[in-house]
Amino acid sequence: MEIIDEFKSHLEGLGYSLGIVNSLPSALKEFLQEVGKEVKEINKEDIKSHYQYLQERPNKKRSGGLSESTISHHIYSLKLFFAWQLELGNIASNPISGLSFKTPTSPERVILTKSEIFRLYDATFTHRERAILSVYYGCGLRRTEGELLDLKDVHFGTKRLYVRSGKGGKRRVVPMNEKVKTDLENYVLYERINRKGEVSLLCNKDGIRLKGMASNRIVKEVVKRTDIVKKVSLHVLRHSIASHLLESGLSVEYVRDFLGHKHLESTQIYTHVKSSQLWNLKTI
Repeated sequence: MEIIDEFKSHLEGLGYSLGIVNSLPSALKEFLQEVGKEVKEINKEDIKSHYQYLQERPNKKRSGGLSESTISHHIYSLKLFFAWQLELGNIASNPISGLSFKTPTSPERVILTKSEIFRLYDATFTHRERAILSVYYGCGLRRTEGELLDLKDVHFGTKRLYVRSGKGGKRRVVPMNEKVKTDLENYVLYERINRKGEVSLLCNKDGIRLKGMASNRIVKEVVKRTDIVKKVSLHVLRHSIASHLLESGLSVEYVRDFLGHKHLESTQIYTHVKSSQLWNLKTI
């Protein structure tokens, strides 16, 4: 359909990502095929009917129906399309204007309190368990970042940790406070198994790289020793440090860079971040 190709070009011109440029026209195509009318003939009832159709349509990729977010994605494609058509003068009025649709709900993000973090550290039995908490909470690393962390990436003298394989290939420097440095140093000196040729920081009992999934299981084992009822994962630890840093007064910009949410033009900003700013908590 020619209009689908034109809509795709319109989205490209607006600067949407490749995923959006491909998926929204596909959703529009399904709507136009299902409604079976010329664009200028489409009315509010047609859109309401399509919304109902989406509620009942089976999912083509897996069992069950469409998720709320997928349905919302379909509706978003119609909003962009009809706004564009109105702007071009191809329709006299926007048929989707004034209609309301259910906003998809997202699961509540789990955040541990500072007290719960203290209890996690208190429940550790080994240096490795504390090191895992310090990598994913104290340094706020993503699961894959922690898994790919090498021993050479941790500079104890300058209290900096280098993330060389961040999301999207981005690199960043993460400052360590004294407690994080001590936890990682104790693990390396007294417990890390030195298998010949192994370069990773976190190792399993065979002395080879500890997978993120295994680190996640270890954290869950530590949680079982506490009274914490929340579902805790490596990502929950990352969310928690972000929340705690903001509560401690660190600026949003610093937290953004600390977590590596955006590409950094320079890592020099980390040289100005003091350890006391990064973890305004009592000694664990």
